[in-house]
Amino acid sequence: MRIECPNCGERDRREFTYQGDALALRRPAVDAGEQAWDDYLHNRDNPAGETKDLWFHEAGCGAWLVVERNTVTHTVQGAVLAEKVKR
Repeated sequence: MRIECPNCGERDRREFTYQGDALALRRPAVDAGEQAWDDYLHNRDNPAGETKDLWFHEAGCGAWLVVERNTVTHTVQGAVLAEKVKR
């Protein structure tokens, strides 16, 4: 799989670290309880199809990216800097 980094251009996905769903992952409050923290740390949905994921360009420019991709076909539709994504 190839990811188009807005800073560095097209790169192999091995330069990046996957961090999860870009829009759904929210850190719980410090006192949220054991189940909320267990879900945050260990439990993730595994969708088939179109997703927006958060990736870190670890072996490159160090940017955080939101990557639009299809988890079934592994095609990447695009990537933008996470700081430019409105929540």
